[in-house]
Amino acid sequence: MHLSMPKPETEILRNREELIRRLREIVPVENVIDEQTDLRAYECDALTMYHQLPLVVVLPETVDQVSKIMALASELNVKIVPRGAGTSLSGGSLPLEDGILLGMSKFDRILETDFANRCVRVQPGVTNLEITRAVEHKGFYYAPDPSSQIACSIGGNVGENAGGVHCLKYGLTTNNLLGLEIVLMDGSVLQIGGKHLDSDLYDVMGLMTGSEGLLGVITEVTVRILPKPETARALLLGFSSIERGADCVAAIIAGGIIPGGLEMMDHLAVNAAEDFQSCGYPRDVEALIICELDGTASEVDDLTMRVSQIAREKGADVIRASENDEQRLQFWAGRKNAFPAVGAIGPDYMCMDGTIPRNQLGPVLASIRKMSEKYGLRCANVFHAGDGNLHPLILYDANRPGDVEKAEAFGADILRLCVDVGGVLTGEHGVGVEKRDLMPAMFSETDLKQQQRVKCAFDPKHRLNPGKVFPTLHRCAELGKMHVHRGKLPFPDLPRF
Repeated sequence: MHLSMPKPETEILRNREELIRRLREIVPVENVIDEQTDLRAYECDALTMYHQLPLVVVLPETVDQVSKIMALASELNVKIVPRGAGTSLSGGSLPLEDGILLGMSKFDRILETDFANRCVRVQPGVTNLEITRAVEHKGFYYAPDPSSQIACSIGGNVGENAGGVHCLKYGLTTNNLLGLEIVLMDGSVLQIGGKHLDSDLYDVMGLMTGSEGLLGVITEVTVRILPKPETARALLLGFSSIERGADCVAAIIAGGIIPGGLEMMDHLAVNAAEDFQSCGYPRDVEALIICELDGTASEVDDLTMRVSQIAREKGADVIRASENDEQRLQFWAGRKNAFPAVGAIGPDYMCMDGTIPRNQLGPVLASIRKMSEKYGLRCANVFHAGDGNLHPLILYDANRPGDVEKAEAFGADILRLCVDVGGVLTGEHGVGVEKRDLMPAMFSETDLKQQQRVKCAFDPKHRLNPGKVFPTLHRCAELGKMHVHRGKLPFPDLPRF
């Protein structure tokens, strides 16, 4: 299908062989992929409805190689799209026809585990789950845990500010990040943060987190690790309606309880998960909450009683607590495998991502049901209920005429609704190309121009991941225009882009 992206620059396409030759002077010959058949493996990310072959793929192995590639691209005015594991669900690493796809998969080493400072230093291609596996023998773990944690890379997690089922209590990627090493568009290497916890300097690391590859290429990440809780217990809470389940979620948080995880699945998602991998989920509920409580044994016992009482008051039909750690993990297995489970009940699905206030869960889910009827497409709802991060899974058939367009329109309506009720377009998947054209629903033209001024400070020629996030990309010279009053610029001491 058609997707509006930056127009290919014919001069770059003509000089492709020269570019490839110079890339092979920087990295081993086999690390430059230029044959069309081989490029197919990189034509899309997890947002599979959009496809585009890159001009060339290059797989660096060292920071020096990344620096030289960036400097070369800057010299030749060639676009660059950074790519981690390719698990982006918003098209964030979609290639460009006239751009280099910079694959960071060979940056896959854990560089240091420092238990005294409770941190781990890793390369960006290390998977999320590998970090926990590297430290769990000492009783530690890395808290952010996206459903794709077995595959997604930590560099991509930083680029999208990824979340996960345990982020309600322990925070998103940004809350567990201590340091970054970044290569800028001109090839310079920037070190930000480190093992220390605080700094009174500009929060450049906060700026980079969630920047979706628009500002620089991440080559090293230092993350915080946490001691594993003494006790953890999961509760399954089943309800006869989505509204009752949503009320229970709100009541748990209002009661001053912050669970380690608080997830919710609707009837379609519950049954798809149970068919895919039996976890002991009750099949007859309209809403299922998984609530994990952690801490000391006595604390968890007390919280279990309090949450169970709240659930009863909100009309729960099922209240079941895990009896051991094996059963706790079994309860989570269905939620963790919800996406592939839904993929098993339909030819294709599109995973949306929007965040709303918790008190809007019931009304928004009711509206999504009406939209499902309007478009004639099923929708399974799986979401981080505790922080209002929705993941509606819209089922469609790409081979059926009109289905892709209906799925896109359905998804856009959901995201507009999220903004209308006081929420945001994305909680953790990023904007990429999927939500790019919806940005004006949330931001004014002034807001978007201010964001682009940050982009201009790092990448004045718009060579890093262009075509993503911003629906209209202004030239930096246009954004730099300022009002001159009586021959003087306002705030002459401040930098201007």
